[in-house]
Amino acid sequence: MRILHLLNHTRRLNGHVHAAVDLACEQAERGHQVAIASQGGDFDALLRSNNVETIFASHERSPKRVLKSVIGCGDAIRRWRPDIVHAHMMTSAVLAWPACKLLRVPLVTTVHNEFERGAILMGLGTRVIAVSGAVAASMRRRGIAASRIDVVLNGTIGSARVRGRSEEPQGLDHPAVVFVGGLHPRKGVPDLLQAFAMAFPHNPAMRLYIVGGGPHQGAYVEEARALPCASAITFAGPRDDPYRWMLGADIFVLPSHADPAPLVLSEAREAGCAIIATDVDGIPELLDGGSAGILVPPRAPDKIAEALNMLTADPAQLSAWRAKSQVNVDHLRIARVAEQTLAVYRRAAGVAQ
Repeated sequence: MRILHLLNHTRRLNGHVHAAVDLACEQAERGHQVAIASQGGDFDALLRSNNVETIFASHERSPKRVLKSVIGCGDAIRRWRPDIVHAHMMTSAVLAWPACKLLRVPLVTTVHNEFERGAILMGLGTRVIAVSGAVAASMRRRGIAASRIDVVLNGTIGSARVRGRSEEPQGLDHPAVVFVGGLHPRKGVPDLLQAFAMAFPHNPAMRLYIVGGGPHQGAYVEEARALPCASAITFAGPRDDPYRWMLGADIFVLPSHADPAPLVLSEAREAGCAIIATDVDGIPELLDGGSAGILVPPRAPDKIAEALNMLTADPAQLSAWRAKSQVNVDHLRIARVAEQTLAVYRRAAGVAQ
């Protein structure tokens, strides 16, 4: 099958980019002819080394340049002659739709960020992939027919993007609590800071490491400095190798207010962390409904603190939850994602399975 992925860029530290790159490389490894049309970025060399062709396609959408982008994406589709076009963001779907209609090429879209207002435009796809059941439910509420939606839960274990990474744990003080993610309001980092401050008096040896960057980093650093436990909190900044921090962690915490299906949870489970995460969106699905990690309500620092106290006070509980994170973890492998996505392509193309 000839598969053309469309996304705005291929830069690091963007979840939808990681998911698209992982999928494209796995499809190429399975013998399909695969290309990514984007504005380029950090992963282009990795893509080419894994037999994924990279094509430049402008995704500019300002009024003066959007027509040029539509024509450019259309030209890429015409020249490459794919059997399937797979758009990963709203802009990509809108730019690809005219050419797909004209050339009668099935357009598959993946809803990575359903909380965005423009997510309804992903309904332009012949079929719409939701990265979790929660995302599928949200899209149905927005008017997308259930018959056109397929759920393919995110997973990244075994992907080409993570092969060859260091398996050396980051040297951390223990018990080590780690967060990895963008420093944006929806990730709930202030809740984690408050929770850590509540739990810290019960175990002053505990340390918190916040790995990631974002527009609110300065504000969060200032908030942490005002806490009595400030010396126990480290802001490590964005890292190309955050997996090392998860390998070095005892506990991974994801306090999100909204998170469709965060890839970082499959990495935290692969690393063998005990996991505390909020019961929102696709997070419970990635934690097997709470069997593989402790689920707490969103915006509830006291509940995160209770879980931290339980895990750090009792080594047996910590070991038990680390072991639970490994049960059924193979379901989060990229191979399963690729198999299910190819089944969606066949449905989009009208091929009987």
